[in-house]
Amino acid sequence: MKPIITLFAVLSIASVSFSAEGDAKKPEGDKPKAKADPEAMFKKKDANSDGKVSKEEFLKGQKDAAKAETSFTKKDKDKDGNLTLEEFKATGKKAK
Repeated sequence: MKPIITLFAVLSIASVSFSAEGDAKKPEGDKPKAKADPEAMFKKKDANSDGKVSKEEFLKGQKDAAKAETSFTKKDKDKDGNLTLEEFKATGKKAK
């Protein structure tokens, strides 16, 4: 019975070693990305907290202003120059 216990102990230690080694090889910042919370993003963009995101608020900090402006225009369904939370969450994709 002793050899079985020894073999089991060796295998247990080996599996712990491999597990620890695998974790050590992963880069620190290599974590799965969490999905962005649209409501939190809306609140962050709504700089003046008026419950709407204006075009200026939407474009602020965007790297590709032309692409962001196109996105804003598609999302602004009522064409009032502001996005509601519902408009902000819309993807702009047509339903099939």
